[in-house]
Amino acid sequence: MEVKEAINLAKKNNQVAFNFLLDTFWNDVYSFQLKRTLNENDAEDITIQTFSKAFDKINTYNEDYKFKTWLITISKNIHIDLIRKQKNSINNTSKDNEDNYFDIVDDSPTPEDKIITEQNLAKLLRDIKKLKPHYQEVINLRYFQELSYKEISEELNEPINNVKVKLLRAKKLLAEIIIKK
Repeated sequence: MEVKEAINLAKKNNQVAFNFLLDTFWNDVYSFQLKRTLNENDAEDITIQTFSKAFDKINTYNEDYKFKTWLITISKNIHIDLIRKQKNSINNTSKDNEDNYFDIVDDSPTPEDKIITEQNLAKLLRDIKKLKPHYQEVINLRYFQELSYKEISEELNEPINNVKVKLLRAKKLLAEIIIKK
């Protein structure tokens, strides 16, 4: 399959085309972000967000430009947005600290907080059970057993990119289930 063909098929929601594009350009976007962030986890998260956004907006892709350039631009913008959010949160925190530096903060959860957390977890588990079994499994391995992508790949005997795509889809489907409530 060629890139142009894959893009046209992806615009028609063809999952094989999405996988082809992800496999073809994953390393380019990931390497770009790794150089910018100097952090493997951040680079991986931004790369996943990049492909998620790109696949959501695939119909807006202009074929006058290279697909790789389009992905890198999306990736760069996501990174810039994250940096802005971090700067804003740091600025807000420092202003708050200037005014309230004598206040002692007790961050320990109250009994009510614990009950709410348990109820939210129970709701989340019910929502996860609405997913197909293979999506349930990948979410369980990543977020409840806290395995790395590599460990999940070995556990499921699947390539890492497939695990990332499956996890991305699982999170997206789970978000849709939660939003529908």
